[in-house]
Amino acid sequence: MSQFNSEITSDDKLWALLAYVFSPLLPIIIMLMEDKKNRPFLKAHNAQALILGIITVVTSGFCVGILVWFYQLYLGYKAYQGEYVEVPVITNFVKGQGWA
Repeated sequence: MSQFNSEITSDDKLWALLAYVFSPLLPIIIMLMEDKKNRPFLKAHNAQALILGIITVVTSGFCVGILVWFYQLYLGYKAYQGEYVEVPVITNFVKGQGWA
């Protein structure tokens, strides 16, 4: 998924990484930042990070929450590399809602 590669800045990559690492709080903050919320690369990652963060918080099992958080770290790393990622179920949901 390299649809916007020419528009991806190092700032976009860093914010996408941080969105996964500090989810769900930072994705909510990013959605309120006028200069960030409409950046295509960041918008795609931010919506996914928010949903994964909510899943992590809602998950009652500590082990499952930790596993999801490690997965988020991996996705953050991929985002920092400038890559779009496909998260099973969540990516299609985010696109279907028009959030990315």
